[in-house]
Amino acid sequence: MTIIEMLMAITIFTIGIAGFTELFVKSWQNNHFAFEMGQASSSVSQGLTRIGDYLKRVRQGDNGADPIVSASSNDLVVYCDYNKDSTTERLHFYKEAYTDAQGNNFFRVMMGIRNPSASFPRTYAAGDGSVVTIVTNIMNDGATPIFYYYDRDYAGSSLQTPLTSPVGDVSDIRLVKVFLKINIDPNRAPDNIEMQSFNEMRNLNDYDRLH
Repeated sequence: MTIIEMLMAITIFTIGIAGFTELFVKSWQNNHFAFEMGQASSSVSQGLTRIGDYLKRVRQGDNGADPIVSASSNDLVVYCDYNKDSTTERLHFYKEAYTDAQGNNFFRVMMGIRNPSASFPRTYAAGDGSVVTIVTNIMNDGATPIFYYYDRDYAGSSLQTPLTSPVGDVSDIRLVKVFLKINIDPNRAPDNIEMQSFNEMRNLNDYDRLH
């Protein structure tokens, strides 16, 4: 084997190794991204389940107020014994913008919590007493609401028009759809993953029959 042939063989071998290395790195990056998206989807699914559980159990406030305080596209305030301690808390679900460590702009769903006073009659102070994060990596923009509201005539069709937001008469609400778009990195594929849940406010039906 001549020097030229040896150099050619080394060059070809080097090119092959470089190509294999790049393929391996890209494959690893894609798999890692898919894994992270799977984790994000699982986290959002758990968040939807939490929100749905709270909404299904809304009830009259300890101060005698109606179960739903206010309802708009990205802001919902209800009463619910969310932690099952026999005390009815006021829950405030809302969308908040934030920027992650990589500089990507996202939204997240927050839940503000306000406990009633210990004295009687029970009262609720203004604002949220504490705040927890329910869901992160949300891509819902201004044209894509998080909350959609339906009255007792909802027939289960995806084409059915929701109540106008903000809802003027919150006593009409019987079902809430929560719709979320998620993406851990909006600068690379795949595109947003969409998830939604439909939550019937069971106690509103009971409350309506009693009154």
